[in-house]
Amino acid sequence: MTAYDYDELGLVAGLEIHQQLDTPTKLFCRCPTGRREPEESTRSFTRYLHPTRSELGEIDEAALEESRVDREFTYLAYDSTCLVEEDDEPPHQLDGEALETTLEIAELLDATVLDGVHVMRKIVVDGSNTTGFQRSALVATEGEIETSDGSVGIEDLMLEEESAARIEETDGGVTFGLDRLGIPLVEIGTKPDIRSPEQAREAAERIGMLLRSTGQVKRGLGTIRQDVNVSIAEGARVELKGVQSLDDLDDIVRGEVDRQVKLLDVAAELRERDASVGDPTDVTEVFVDTDSGVIAGAESVRAVPLYGFDGLVGREIQPDRRLGTELSDHAKRQGAGGIFHTDELPAYGVTSDEVEALRAAVGAGERDAVALVAADDAVAERSIEAAADRARDAIEGVPEETRDAKRDGTSSYLRPLPGAARMYPETDVPAVEPDPSGVETPELLTERVERYQSEHGLSTELAEQVAYGQRMPVFEAAVDAGVDATFAATTLESTLTELRRDDVPVERLTDDHLLDTLELVADDDLATEGVNEVLTTLAAEPSLSAETAVEETGLSGVSESEVREAVVGVVERNAEQVEEEGMGAFSALMGEAMGALRGKADGDLVSSVLREEISKRS
Repeated sequence: MTAYDYDELGLVAGLEIHQQLDTPTKLFCRCPTGRREPEESTRSFTRYLHPTRSELGEIDEAALEESRVDREFTYLAYDSTCLVEEDDEPPHQLDGEALETTLEIAELLDATVLDGVHVMRKIVVDGSNTTGFQRSALVATEGEIETSDGSVGIEDLMLEEESAARIEETDGGVTFGLDRLGIPLVEIGTKPDIRSPEQAREAAERIGMLLRSTGQVKRGLGTIRQDVNVSIAEGARVELKGVQSLDDLDDIVRGEVDRQVKLLDVAAELRERDASVGDPTDVTEVFVDTDSGVIAGAESVRAVPLYGFDGLVGREIQPDRRLGTELSDHAKRQGAGGIFHTDELPAYGVTSDEVEALRAAVGAGERDAVALVAADDAVAERSIEAAADRARDAIEGVPEETRDAKRDGTSSYLRPLPGAARMYPETDVPAVEPDPSGVETPELLTERVERYQSEHGLSTELAEQVAYGQRMPVFEAAVDAGVDATFAATTLESTLTELRRDDVPVERLTDDHLLDTLELVADDDLATEGVNEVLTTLAAEPSLSAETAVEETGLSGVSESEVREAVVGVVERNAEQVEEEGMGAFSALMGEAMGALRGKADGDLVSSVLREEISKRS
């Protein structure tokens, strides 16, 4: 990818961070926030959603485009969901714990809390909410965070309900799970103060650290998402949605800058050619005897002449994505499978004679291109119009739009940018007057890392692993119970990682399993060498207690006299080696002694006794 001077290009970016809160119940009902598997569903129902007008009497363009494709939405309900998620019961009052956590986040962002929190409805008709809208409340504004490249303003802090989880998508519709719908979610929007891909990632990392510092956010894949808005001076604002990993964020920004630069190059060349887009035409007769399977099976074939576009529809603007791919994305949103265009034909069963006949049918010359769609009549008509509109935008430059961010740094068209017409008041939920006066600022994770180093002597790397890890509360409890801090940290971070690599299902280990095992070591009821075996046993049988697992594995602690007896036996079996090598035989005998004791004794004790017994005989 080309290296750009982002200041020269006028790069401007802003973030939207979406983070699920770890509350016991959902935002507008008392259902639990735990996730379920689709096969656990107890019932299902279907809905068709349509856009509604805002309080200003307008229909949001993004919602309108979404509604043009007739789709059926199926929802899986569970014994842990209720009529509120199904939109068969009014929402309950805003969850107090979720609001309290949001006020804590506002404090960390140095944001100003509003006097009143009013719930609004945000129109969403993609099926991700049974109501056709998402409930959202503005809680705070005008915050700020610091990065190494300067401060980044916080535009707003919203408290929202999470959408339903997309489970399966077919040509006819989408299936969603209601287990995720309604989980409290905060959305943090920054001001457009970001000027480089690196600063975008740093700002997201800073916000993520502040969120995790509360100890009240969910962890794991899908619990936090980043959207990023990107524009350059001659381009346009583009919203890139669904960046799942911080590792991808800077690549996504770089990729969008590169895409906009290339689109501007295409636009300049099109204007130089005096390019234009003609009117769509029915060209079904051209392909009456075609060997192309896709076209032959279609009811209708529509085409549009792209005057002056020859060679540019196939121009790559992202890795493995061309201008024609952009046109195809828009056609797909209207229900088509995609488009063909003459920069890639003849191919796919379309012959050179058919290409010439196609050009003649729409009045396209050698310097022109033609795009075509094959589908049912109504779908073909809508889809070719959408492709033609996108081609017209290509002459102008970069269109404002919302795009789906991919892991490889590319993106694809989703829908137009939403506008103010998507919002209107929620009349079923009363306003709340928040009281931020009692909010206590939590210890930041960065501060916790420093404390772990100074108080417990952990290395920087180990302190960061524990402080930022999901097992941090277990570490704190273990240290409070008298467990050695370094041993506790190493067990929770390194040992569990090693067991996971050995295919031990460590995700089945509870906090109680881990804490009880560590306390057994601290109480000399389990040797450190036996921890791996005990945790492996508990992962295989989570119903066991740590004490029972120690008994079943035969790893109950042994006395010093029993250790000495085992060590003496090892030394006597290797008497000749001890006599010849003296302390040089220590390493080999230590391994044998530990094997004889099977992890029942602490290694330091075994080492001390073994050295003593070797010294007696050498």
